[in-house]
Amino acid sequence: MSDAGYLSPGANGLALAITERYAEGGAGFMHDLGLTITDAEPGRVRFTLKVTDRLVHGGGVLCGQTILACMDTGMVFVMMSLNEAADGNFTTVQLQTVFERGVPADVGEVTFDAHATKTGRSLVFGQIDLLLPDGRRAASATTTYMWLPSPAG
Repeated sequence: MSDAGYLSPGANGLALAITERYAEGGAGFMHDLGLTITDAEPGRVRFTLKVTDRLVHGGGVLCGQTILACMDTGMVFVMMSLNEAADGNFTTVQLQTVFERGVPADVGEVTFDAHATKTGRSLVFGQIDLLLPDGRRAASATTTYMWLPSPAG
């Protein structure tokens, strides 16, 4: 069952399906971040993160560990958007991140735009951008994911 706190009002059916599947199987600490999927289509998912004091380090900006976790999770959402039957039958192979500017503690909310750049039979390449409310990019990542064989059973 989905948690309404994870889905933006007006989000589409695919966003709802991803939200429900992730609520059932995603890592608990990621649920604690309260990511909200705002839009989804096959191969692309947009979601938001509220920047709270708990996620900000002593330098007054969103900590890099949170950004990396959100970017990796964004690609999990993309993989779910590509194959509704996948249910975790994929894994991260590579995630390379560039931090372009700090995300100030008082920014409120940021948006992540995750999309597949190339899909293959065994590998999916993607990009995730972290966007400030004014539209400027604060960080970007490229990633490679691999489909795993379905467990026999």
